[in-house]
Amino acid sequence: MISFGTLDNLPDLVGLFDKYRIFYKKDSDLKGAEQFLSERIKNQESVIYIYYDKNIAVGFTQLYPTYSSARMVKNWILNDLFVLEEYRKTGVATQLINKVIEFAKSNDANFVQLETQVDNFVAQKLYQHLGFELQEPDKEFLLYKKFI
Repeated sequence: MISFGTLDNLPDLVGLFDKYRIFYKKDSDLKGAEQFLSERIKNQESVIYIYYDKNIAVGFTQLYPTYSSARMVKNWILNDLFVLEEYRKTGVATQLINKVIEFAKSNDANFVQLETQVDNFVAQKLYQHLGFELQEPDKEFLLYKKFI
């Protein structure tokens, strides 16, 4: 069962989010995770879905909006996707991503974008199977970042 992330199920989400961050080699920080997620939810800055198996939270995804002034559209970045290791390759990630696509379509988005590590071949195969297309570098615009 997939549920929308709210303050009511924040405790379930915090544990998953902490494990997600640990997967990406960050230190565990349950208090920081709770604060970060509660701010996203309270300020309506992200959309979160949680997958439950028999009332146990086993996966989640978090989306952030992105806008194009020139195109006058709102699209979504699938920023976070995590499934507990023992539930991987069971269809949980597929169901979460399909929920994201359904949500984006219902909100008139033109696309959902995501990034994954270059060596995460399992994820790449899943994304391609679900219709995501690997993009070539943009030929019209260059992306610059200044880290501060």
